[in-house]
Amino acid sequence: MSDLKSLQERVKIFGVERKFDKYHQPKDVAIDIIEEAAELLEHFQWRNGEELDTYVAAHREDIEDELMDVLHGVLLMANTMHIDIVDAFERKMKKNEVKYPAQVDFEKEHKQV
Repeated sequence: MSDLKSLQERVKIFGVERKFDKYHQPKDVAIDIIEEAAELLEHFQWRNGEELDTYVAAHREDIEDELMDVLHGVLLMANTMHIDIVDAFERKMKKNEVKYPAQVDFEKEHKQV
């Protein structure tokens, strides 16, 4: 997970070198994350099955770029909010493990009637 801290530092340096950091208010970064997630989602909208598989294969790099834009935003938000991303991730995973114990059949528990 130390790679995440390295990525987080790289995002910070990128912004500082370009003087972007003055625009990195939490609200603005949160909006950016949503916008980038929407751009990622556009690749999947209205496609299913074989059509989706074909599209994904043909546009994999574009999809990767959008996913990395989302990751960049997450790392930037962690920087902006002074969040230790590794510690926060570990804490959240512990909460998830309690909320979703491994022995529970998730699909059965969440089956819609």
